[in-house]
Amino acid sequence: MVLIVIVIFVDVNLYMSTTYSKKEKLKSKKLIDQLFTEGQSVSAFPLRLVYLSTAFEDDVIAKTGVSVSKRNFKTAVDRNRIKRLLRESYRLNKAHFFNNLKTQHAFMILYIGKDKPTFAQVETRMKALFEKFSSKTSDK
Repeated sequence: MVLIVIVIFVDVNLYMSTTYSKKEKLKSKKLIDQLFTEGQSVSAFPLRLVYLSTAFEDDVIAKTGVSVSKRNFKTAVDRNRIKRLLRESYRLNKAHFFNNLKTQHAFMILYIGKDKPTFAQVETRMKALFEKFSSKTSDK
């Protein structure tokens, strides 16, 4: 008896992988200032996404930063934990929502709530935020 095993590897994330590399991080002060002056935003409380269609020298589709207000969270430990949750939720969901982007974008994800969230809360709101962004940009 001969057993033939065929293994097929399918890359689910054809364009964006589920990594958050250094070149995907929004670091440029000029670009961040431009993002807040000229950018548009969508909200899914307690998250707000500020975005701007732009061009980068890198071959990435999106550069993203995260921010948590010092006014609402006094200790750095709390702010860093929330930023870590935001980055992880972005990393896991970006490939699903941003593979169909045609132009490069700069994103800033802001946590505007006053309570410390769990990962499940952040992830559900992140998906809702990306859905709103997708619907708003596809209308154009």
